[in-house]
Amino acid sequence: MQPFTEKVITIIQNIPAGKVMTYGQIARLAGSPRGARQVVRILHTMSQAYELPWHRVINAKGEIAIKDEQQRNLQLTALEQEGIKLSAQDKVDLSVYRYEPDWNDVDII
Repeated sequence: MQPFTEKVITIIQNIPAGKVMTYGQIARLAGSPRGARQVVRILHTMSQAYELPWHRVINAKGEIAIKDEQQRNLQLTALEQEGIKLSAQDKVDLSVYRYEPDWNDVDII
């Protein structure tokens, strides 16, 4: 497994319930500021195998990026069950719910 992939998996595993991170934010922390699409790929291919809390990852606008209606509704429900309030447009207020980890306490990078 590539180091970037390992870092992305570890970062996602550490997003606490009730918080979200963006694809780009995860990519930057994992060492590839332009790697947001790679984060999407990793989530798509490895969420089940690594039991990733995939529902806690959203786009930079605070929106759910999933187009499939069933999966989108699953993500909305999972976020709401964790206490994340969404706007009428199904947006997450990143100023309230964004997780900003202090990786000095976590040896991943």
